[in-house]
This record gives sequence, structure tokens and C-alpha cells, in this order.
Amino acid sequence: MGRKLGGGQMSGFSIQKADLSHLGRLVELERLCFADPWGEADLSYELNDPLCLWLVAVDETGTVRAYAGSRLVLDEADIMNIAVVPELRRQGLGSRLLAELLHRLTAGGARVVTLEVRESNAPARAMYERFGFVQAGLRPNYYSHPREHALLLRRELEVET
Repeated sequence: MGRKLGGGQMSGFSIQKADLSHLGRLVELERLCFADPWGEADLSYELNDPLCLWLVAVDETGTVRAYAGSRLVLDEADIMNIAVVPELRRQGLGSRLLAELLHRLTAGGARVVTLEVRESNAPARAMYERFGFVQAGLRPNYYSHPREHALLLRRELEVET
């Protein structure tokens, strides 16, 4: 069972590990949130990959309203996607999802986390900076639709004791 999220407009949401029962909604959110969405086959593969951790934020009706996906190899994690339905953006749900993902990755042995973010995505960049991510590189023309550079962000994680 997932942890209940408290406080403000985000009460009533729980975060839980995603599984194939969430696949249809993840595909919908991909199409809603990204110019180059992942397809059903790609998401299904990732959900079944033991190196991957996907989390969903579920509202009181059981509807997935946000998700985050990552891959952990040895002690290095890569956050692949974070998506929040447009009407709930900038209200803290993405931050709570990211916090839970980082907690679980650390517990799973991650010592460093990386991700790519569109250079123009100021709200996401601000969230990542609040979580201690720093720019570690630039991936020229990484994104298409529109073509844009990606910033490679990195964060060292502290060992949980």
C-alpha cells in the first residue's frame, strides 16, 4: 500500500508502486504531458523490468493523476519520466512524488541520481534544484517536437542508516 499524502490541496492522494494495472493510464498521461510520448509497449517493458521503479500518485477515486519512473543499476539511478496532469501542476504533487522516488531509490542502494530536463522547462528545473540537483552537462538537440537541448542534472544521495 502507498503512503498517504497530506496537506493542502494534495490531501487524498496516495503514492504506490506502479504495476501493469496502471498501464492504460500511464499511456494516457504520456500523451497528455509529452510531445514525444512513450508507447504502450515501452511502458509495459519498463513496468516489468526488475531494474525499474515506477510510482503512481492515485486520487481518492483510484485514478492515477501523476507518475514517476526510474531505473537503478548498481548504485546509479536515472529518473526517466515524471508527469503530473496539467490541472494539478505546481501544487506540490510532483515534489511529493519525487521525494518518495528518491527515498525508495536511496533505500534500494542508489548513491547518485541523474535525469534530463528540457532547457525551457523552468518549473521542473526549479523543482529539481529545490531537491539538490545540479547541472552536470548538456545534451544538444536531445528533444524533438520542438527540437531542444536537455540539461543533464545530477544529485548525490546520502546513505540511509
